[in-house]
Amino acid sequence: MSKEKLETTLIRAGRAKRFTQGSVNSVIQRASSLVFDTVADKQRATAGRAHGELFYGRRGTLTHFALQEAMTELEGGAGCALYSCGAAAVANAMLAFVEAGDHVLMCGSVYEPTQDFCTKILSKLNVSTTFFDHCLDGGIAALIQPTTRIVFLESPASITMEVQDIPAIVAAVRAKAPEAIIIVDNTWAAGVLFRPLDHGCDISIQAGTKYLIGHSDAMIGTAVANARCWDRLRENSYLMGQMVDADTAYMASRGLRTLAVRLQQHEESGIKIAEWLATRPEVARVNHPALAQCKGHAFWQRDFSGSSGLFSFILHQKLSPQQMADYLDHFQHFSMAYSWGGFESLILANQPDELAAIRPAGGIDFSGTLVRLHIGLEHVDDLIADLSAGFDRLTSV
Repeated sequence: MSKEKLETTLIRAGRAKRFTQGSVNSVIQRASSLVFDTVADKQRATAGRAHGELFYGRRGTLTHFALQEAMTELEGGAGCALYSCGAAAVANAMLAFVEAGDHVLMCGSVYEPTQDFCTKILSKLNVSTTFFDHCLDGGIAALIQPTTRIVFLESPASITMEVQDIPAIVAAVRAKAPEAIIIVDNTWAAGVLFRPLDHGCDISIQAGTKYLIGHSDAMIGTAVANARCWDRLRENSYLMGQMVDADTAYMASRGLRTLAVRLQQHEESGIKIAEWLATRPEVARVNHPALAQCKGHAFWQRDFSGSSGLFSFILHQKLSPQQMADYLDHFQHFSMAYSWGGFESLILANQPDELAAIRPAGGIDFSGTLVRLHIGLEHVDDLIADLSAGFDRLTSV
């Protein structure tokens, strides 16, 4: 990315005249077959098919190239592959770099479907996985095997929000296994609040379904790779038939234009609500990277340029099924739904035993119900009032 400010780059990136055709936004080019006027045109397209020449719809159209160029610049990579969703980005990024007999080292608090991909899919391909404690940091070196091919990180951790010391992990991995591919699920940071490739990682993955799309109405995944990984990631993903439709690629590009202002509001409201929750007698701990009580807060301060709207808090008590229903069923502004990153506020809850079951390493250190929030773009006072009413429901039963 150039020396210009992020807000400016988000407006400019991926809007070259080739992509906009004289309009403000990139064009929506829907195509399977792309016509060549001459044999020379076909030869030129064939030679440049991996480098932005219009060749065949599965290689992409101008709409896809615009988004890929923007994401590559924003995350500081050599190229960006597009997928149907974040889970597809995770799966295909890993499949591109492992073969039978290889070993994957994975943080034990990553997104549950990422864990499942390793234990239910990669295991059938004779690829083994070792999960490690999210807070292990440089001690990861002791777990690296001669066959370790991928180290997979997610920071902050899914649901519990611990922040990893990624520079320390990278240093340990490079010292012992310099050829290992370090992949980071960078969805929480929307690809712009933290840049893994700047810290020595190889691939940064996003579920662009969240903040890139921003309106909870489409799904897309992105994987930005550095120079040593890009060619292999690109060609393997192409052979696996990975692509997205032009309309979704366009919506992701459009989402970039407002990403900075949306993130600013998500952050401002999220921190205000997190600080308010930290004062509530019902709350044992708030897991927000911007708060000192969150594990890895110092790493967030050092490595991140801000925070998004997703965090969690832990109640002192473990709610009964009836308490859970009374609490969750009556919010006015928080909807119960999976995913996050849209304009709307969301809420979900997990019991400690449920979370312990998906923490194959490190476990959990609390006994109360965990509540995960995504803070949307509603007025923060209305959201606080809604959460306050929820606490009132807990004390009235």
